[in-house]
Amino acid sequence: MTASHPHDFTRPGTMALAQHLPAHDAEALTRGGNQALIVLGEQVYQLRITRAGKLILTK
Repeated sequence: MTASHPHDFTRPGTMALAQHLPAHDAEALTRGGNQALIVLGEQVYQLRITRAGKLILTK
């Protein structure tokens, strides 16, 4: 499903879910670039925005 804002979700029940989850702008996370590191515990993940505008999260 592609949505640019939480209110763009159209599947039943997703709007209620989106209202309770924190939302983060991927471009803000990457500070206008195309990559960011995300740390979870002791693990480091790489978030990448592709040229096609998709997100890839790798360990």
